[in-house]
Amino acid sequence: MLSQVSAGSFSRPDPAIPCWVAPQPKAGSNAPDFDIRNHLYKMIGVDLTTIDGISGYTALQLLSEIGTDMSRWSTEKHFASWLCLCPGNKKTGGRLISGKSRASANRAAGVLRLAAQSLARADCALGAFYRRMKSRLGAPKAITATAHKLAKIVYNMLKHGREYVDVGAEYYEKQHRQRVLKNLERRAAQFELCLTPIAKL
Repeated sequence: MLSQVSAGSFSRPDPAIPCWVAPQPKAGSNAPDFDIRNHLYKMIGVDLTTIDGISGYTALQLLSEIGTDMSRWSTEKHFASWLCLCPGNKKTGGRLISGKSRASANRAAGVLRLAAQSLARADCALGAFYRRMKSRLGAPKAITATAHKLAKIVYNMLKHGREYVDVGAEYYEKQHRQRVLKNLERRAAQFELCLTPIAKL
C-alpha cells in the first residue's frame, strides 16, 4: 500500500521503520560496507528499503540501472513493459496465442526477480501474493508476477514520492477472500442462485 509524502525537505529514515534485511555478504564480497539506506534516502527522498524484498544493496543495484528520473516512462505500465515483466500479447488473426512475457537481458528486471524470489516465506502482503501466484501458476510465473508488482511500487515511490506501507499477510488474505466471495456471488446471481454458508457443527 502506498501513501503520499508531503513535498519539502527530507530527513533521515525513521529507524523505527523496519527495512528489509538482506543476507550478510560473504567475506571478500564487493558489497559496499557503508550505510546505503541513508545515502539513498538523501538522494531520492524515499526509502525503498521499506519494500519487502528490497535491501539497501538491492535498491542501489536497481537505481544504478534505472536512474532516478522516472519521467521517461509516462505510467507504471510503460515502466513494467520496459522491464519485460508484463504478460505477453502475441496474437495472430485477432486470436491470442501466447501470454508469455518477453525474454529480456534487462539487469533491473533481474534484480526485481531476485527480490521477488526472496519473498517466498516472508510474512507480508507481497509474500502472500507470491505464494498465491505460485500455487496457481508455478514458481517461474509467480516470480515474474511479484517482480511486476515490485516494479509498480518502485515507480510510484520514485515518481510521486509515496511511501510503501505493508498491510500484512493476514489482511491481504482477508481482502483476497472477500474478492473471491464477491465474484462467486455475482456468478451465482447470473443463474438466479444464492450462496449459503455451511453451518459449523
